[in-house]
Amino acid sequence: MILAVLAFWVHNIDPFLIRFPHSNFGIRWYGVAYVLGFIIAYYLLSLYYKKKRSPLDLEAQSSFFITLILGVIIGGRIGYMLFYGWDYLIQHPLNIFKIWEGGMSSHGGFAGVIIATYWYSRKHSLSFAGLCDIVATLAPPGILLGRIANFINGYLWGEISYVPWAVIFPQSTPGVPLELISPRHPSQLYAAFLEGFVLLCFTQIRFWTRPPNTPKGQLTGEFLIGYALLRIVDEVFREPDAGLILGISRGQFYSIFIALVGALFIINAHWKKKNSSI
Repeated sequence: MILAVLAFWVHNIDPFLIRFPHSNFGIRWYGVAYVLGFIIAYYLLSLYYKKKRSPLDLEAQSSFFITLILGVIIGGRIGYMLFYGWDYLIQHPLNIFKIWEGGMSSHGGFAGVIIATYWYSRKHSLSFAGLCDIVATLAPPGILLGRIANFINGYLWGEISYVPWAVIFPQSTPGVPLELISPRHPSQLYAAFLEGFVLLCFTQIRFWTRPPNTPKGQLTGEFLIGYALLRIVDEVFREPDAGLILGISRGQFYSIFIALVGALFIINAHWKKKNSSI
């Protein structure tokens, strides 16, 4: 048993890119992932305008992007504390501001972005569904990099497994000798591939090749449903980091609602298209 366990790679990646001396502060890979995700998203937003696929000029891109960043951070953080850390939030309410320590919910981030996009569309008299279609293509790079950062940080590990690519996460069983710790699925990398890379390819292909008469909101619905289904799949390999709901992980449970919102986007898109043609 011990020899078998030692045959697996032991996760020992430092979560800090740069750590300040004698402290627990510095530049974390988690933060770098967010910054890179935002940079890629801003590049795509600029590219869409140059190719006449977006109504947002340079000035509008900047203001819209700031709105999206706030939506991601505020929604992601509040969602995490509400969905996964409610008891801890009650005891330490100020910790909701400690974003640098990690703890962001993708489901909360989606909600925050949708609310931010709706607010921006109303303020600037733009199509809410049309803006959402653009945002749907900006999200996957950030999800991909965020899941890789989860792996670097060594948390959100998978179920115990002895597949050849399994990884030993020392944090999964603190205080236990390394040779007694069971290897696990690197579920963070599964999520990076499914939720990030697969959706990145899908949304980009759909964005650039969709027919001109595609109703606004269709792509958003496809993205949300695709994310929900892929999240439900990769959660099968992930060890739940909170109590189950109706016998399934919280990630799977909340994804059901993401899929329902996606379905509503598609139904509404086709309903508006049908009524506009009457």
